[in-house]
Amino acid sequence: MSGDKKETAGEREMKVLGITGGVGAGKSTVLGYLADHYGARVIEADRCAHLLQQPGGDCYDAIVNCFGREILFPDGRINREILGKIVYADQKQLKVLNRIVHPAVKTYIIEIIAQERKKGAVPFVTIEAALLLEDGYDQICDEIWYIYADEAARTKRLQSSRGYSPEKIRSVMANQRDEEGYRSGCKLVIDNSSDFVENTYEQIDKGLREHGFL
Repeated sequence: MSGDKKETAGEREMKVLGITGGVGAGKSTVLGYLADHYGARVIEADRCAHLLQQPGGDCYDAIVNCFGREILFPDGRINREILGKIVYADQKQLKVLNRIVHPAVKTYIIEIIAQERKKGAVPFVTIEAALLLEDGYDQICDEIWYIYADEAARTKRLQSSRGYSPEKIRSVMANQRDEEGYRSGCKLVIDNSSDFVENTYEQIDKGLREHGFL
């Protein structure tokens, strides 16, 4: 409208962007660009979960009570390798762990978003989680974007960055949501298959402009 001044980042409602995608799709590259180029606050659910499992964290006592002190290092920290072996060998145990951790992480993330809205210092918040769609983060995010990369690109990256064998790559990919599941639940697809990362950056720039994040 004429005569109205343009809203600044602190005056308009701060949006929340969800980022998801399969292993090896390059989500970290996207998150780094959003933080470095746009100054977005990036929240990674896995990092939050790790923090909440530290001694004194919201999940610590419940995890130790359920899985025993055998999962602890001598200094009292949770040995995630031992805990991982337990839960990935038994789906029931995995569900127990998820029921402890996932709601706590979600609550923690909601609190961070509220703090950022109050401060008004960032243009938008970005949340990344492997189970963003499954855990109902569409209730928190204004939009969820799917970071896509073709199988060849993902395989190459996982072999190079993590040293995964072809067998392990196939196993990990088989246990993740299929492509159609991602696409149907997301507002925008960013194709990160190319070795030229500028192609990905151009898609992000366009998406942020056209979807009202800037």
